[in-house]
Amino acid sequence: MGDEDTVNMKIKDVMTTEIISIDKDVNLRHVLKLMKKHEVTKIPVVEEKKLIGTISDNTIAMKLGSKRKAGVPASRLHASSVTDKQVEVVTPTTSVKTILQKVGEPGPTMLIVMEKDTLAGVVTKADLLPLVTSTKKLKEIMQKKLHMVSSDDRVVHARRIMIDNNIARLPVINDGKLVGLISDMEIAFAFATLKRSFPLGRQKHQLDELLVKDVMKSPVIWAEPGMTAIEAAKVMLKHNIGALPLLKGNTIVGIVTRTDLLKTI
Repeated sequence: MGDEDTVNMKIKDVMTTEIISIDKDVNLRHVLKLMKKHEVTKIPVVEEKKLIGTISDNTIAMKLGSKRKAGVPASRLHASSVTDKQVEVVTPTTSVKTILQKVGEPGPTMLIVMEKDTLAGVVTKADLLPLVTSTKKLKEIMQKKLHMVSSDDRVVHARRIMIDNNIARLPVINDGKLVGLISDMEIAFAFATLKRSFPLGRQKHQLDELLVKDVMKSPVIWAEPGMTAIEAAKVMLKHNIGALPLLKGNTIVGIVTRTDLLKTI
């Protein structure tokens, strides 16, 4: 696909039309199950078939980890309690070029596609990855400033680093070696499971004592800094992952996210 093709593309050419949406009154446990089943981290929320916002693994992790909601299980919290009402809406005929210019800016990472008053589809960063054709090496675009945790760190500590630095995942490093990856999704699931498994009196203690190794994803799919952007986009699509830690020998030297790849378009 050439650059000219990308310039002329419309949202309808890249959007996902098989939409998984949820009613605002469903509980968070159900939402997490849907996310896991369909391997998505964001879902549109509707009320009487009208779009009211989106819900993400990040907002669920925030809610379940908050002290104000201590003791309230995911099965008793509704989607409406964590729905982000700030929705960025595009139409099927919106130019792909206009949304590519916004990649990496703060704001929603899932765009809602509306045709008249109907939810027609969604566009995520994964939907845009096939447009990456750059042969730039990952070492040219990787993030070198890395935030990391060890497997024996507490999950609340990892979560704090993610919130403070506005990042969605952390590499887990033991003795210089990459042993796992922890993201909002793993944390949201862990918090929900913990709240279901322990009585109120023990929940705060259990939450504080939860270790990264108990929830991290392992083994990790990684790449070498010499891989090209187009190759990395194919790996991310194949494995449905949002980032690739980059290893030189056994040492992590950087990380590349979907956003980094989309900026090469």
